[in-house]
Amino acid sequence: MVMKWKHSIVVLTLGVSLVATPASAAPAACTAPTPSTTQPGYLVADPDCDVDGTPFTALPDASRVYTGIRDGAAWRVELPRRWNGSLVVYAHGYRGAGTTVYVNNPALRAHYLARGFAWASSSYSTNGYDVGQGVRDSYTLIDVFRRATGKRANDVYMTGESMGGHVTAVAIEEHPRAFVGAMPTCGVIGDTELYDYFLDANVTAAALAGVDIDFPLQPAADYPQTWREQVGRILPKLGVTPGAPPALTPAGRTWSDVVERRTGGERPGFDGAFAYWNTARSIEPLSDLPFLFGLYPGVTGGTGGIADGNVTDNRFTVYRSTDKRKLTAAERRLNAEVLRVRHTARASDGLDGIPRVDGRPSIPVLSMHDIGDLFVPFSMEQVYAQRAAANGRSNLFVSRAIRGVGHCDFTQPELQRGFDDLVTWVRTGHRPAGDAVLNRRAVADPKFGCRWTVGVRDAFRSVPC
Repeated sequence: MVMKWKHSIVVLTLGVSLVATPASAAPAACTAPTPSTTQPGYLVADPDCDVDGTPFTALPDASRVYTGIRDGAAWRVELPRRWNGSLVVYAHGYRGAGTTVYVNNPALRAHYLARGFAWASSSYSTNGYDVGQGVRDSYTLIDVFRRATGKRANDVYMTGESMGGHVTAVAIEEHPRAFVGAMPTCGVIGDTELYDYFLDANVTAAALAGVDIDFPLQPAADYPQTWREQVGRILPKLGVTPGAPPALTPAGRTWSDVVERRTGGERPGFDGAFAYWNTARSIEPLSDLPFLFGLYPGVTGGTGGIADGNVTDNRFTVYRSTDKRKLTAAERRLNAEVLRVRHTARASDGLDGIPRVDGRPSIPVLSMHDIGDLFVPFSMEQVYAQRAAANGRSNLFVSRAIRGVGHCDFTQPELQRGFDDLVTWVRTGHRPAGDAVLNRRAVADPKFGCRWTVGVRDAFRSVPC
């Protein structure tokens, strides 16, 4: 734990070192990251400093900000001038495999304060796809808030984006009495189904291109280069070029149709979304490849860098490129030729590995997703909806489709309306409207997503709302 002295009020409480700063105080200069006390080799960035290197500054609606480091995780709290007694805990998304952790602000920060909500955010003490640690450090914020402010929140809402959506979904099941409502956005609320999708996109591309690939459970250090070379043979057969809009071949168009059905079904704007994501570069260590190819689970042996074994499995997956009642000859051929992979590990029952999302909420959950997102696909909403229905909890889940192609590409009005409707749901019991994400015809409607979308994304190409 770290103590920093500033021109402010200093508060010490058991187990937490913190700095409480009046909103009117001048921001202090940023300090260098400090060594983590819990994660050897990790550094913890100054919680009084934003990611861009500028000092964190309170908003006009804030009465006080609190920052500190606890158990290797930086945290930040902002308390409004007229607090309504409620707290929002915010969980951030995936940040790669670097060894410096940092805290950031939720996109709805100003809206929370204006409505009288306090908010709290954690860096987590680890990076990588460590959802379990995200849950631990986010849940700890409830106690951090109480110790820092001397106030106990009457109601706590949980929210998070991308991997933070996974954190949110697990947290409300792990701690069902701690929260009153949840709002995952662009979230991995289908747990390991995300990695199955990454597998499916790549093995179908290879099969359609006629390129043999493998899936090593223990990949050698040079396997990324091996995969890079295999992708180099796949791309021309599909009409995909790194960093450029694709000019799809017949095989490439079939692959697009397969990916569309694998990520939520026929829906407006998909062609533009597919072009967008195949033009984008992937993430490290394969940032020279088109986006989806850098996500091949075989590069990590299907572990996601965190699980104890391969969590992906497509032995019984039936790949479709059409919506016909029976498989076409081309579909039968694809399913016969595609590489099949068997899992050696599953989503975890606990907080180790990749935690499972049961889809058993005990509180209202309002989620939203870009229908053209091909990083964390729209199908995550459908997976959660199916699980909630199987558990008799459909009445506690509302999903809203947004007509965008990016990842977590939401406007402030979209997010604000979602949060406000969630709060009303919690306070009145009146379930807000959403989209019928499990209705194939509704999803395929050219106007799907129009109801909740505010603003036009240039990359989203479809019939105007």
